[in-house]
Amino acid sequence: MKKTEQNSKPNVTEIFEKCVGCKWTLHVLGQIRQGVCRPGQLERTADGLTTKVLNERLVKLVRFDILEKTSHPEIPPRVEYTLTTFGERFVQILDQVERLQDEYQQYGTS
Repeated sequence: MKKTEQNSKPNVTEIFEKCVGCKWTLHVLGQIRQGVCRPGQLERTADGLTTKVLNERLVKLVRFDILEKTSHPEIPPRVEYTLTTFGERFVQILDQVERLQDEYQQYGTS
C-alpha cells in the first residue's frame, strides 16, 4: 500500500483504485449507510455476495479507514461496521459520481 509522504495514511487515489472497482464494495457501503451494519445482514442483502467476498471487502474497507469495526464481547459474539469520518467523506464522492451519471443519462451526449 503506497503511503503519502506527509503521514502514514494511504493515498486516496489508491483507495479508489483498490475499492471502487468492485461492485460489492459499492453495495456494502450503500447498505452500511442505510443502517445494515452486521456481516450476516450484509450478506443477505444481495444474491451472489458470498461470506468470503464480503469479508475481503470489509477487511479492505477497515484497512483503508473507510469503515470502523466494533466487536461486542457477547455470546454469541456481535460485530458491527460503521463509516468513519473519512468514510463519510469518501461516500460523498461516490454520491457525486452517481449524480453525474444521472445528469449524463438525462442530457445524453453532446
